[in-house]
Amino acid sequence: MTPPEMVHYGFTKTAQLAVSRGLAELTKGTEVTVNSVLPGPTHSEGIVGFLKQMSTNPDAGPEEVEREFFEKHRTSSLLQRLIKDSEIADLVTYLSSPLSAATNGAALRAEGGLVRSIL
Repeated sequence: MTPPEMVHYGFTKTAQLAVSRGLAELTKGTEVTVNSVLPGPTHSEGIVGFLKQMSTNPDAGPEEVEREFFEKHRTSSLLQRLIKDSEIADLVTYLSSPLSAATNGAALRAEGGLVRSIL
């Protein structure tokens, strides 16, 4: 899902997926894994400014612009809030652990249910 205001992000993410899958193919038969993490809107200093730019009230506080963003621009989100960076880190920690040994060449979403497809 590439929103119109995020085409640049969608383009670079697609390139990352192609590279990571190609690198994963090179690891066949080894214990090396290569995967991609696809995060959804994640809380950061940068996104607060972005949300203010999209808001109908740029003078609103962070909580209000976040609420408006999900109500008007990311209505399909099941989480209806920004993802915490620690929630993305939890997925990366799993992928970096032996528990994920059978996960290779995958694109794993941590996007709060934003994308409406099952796979």
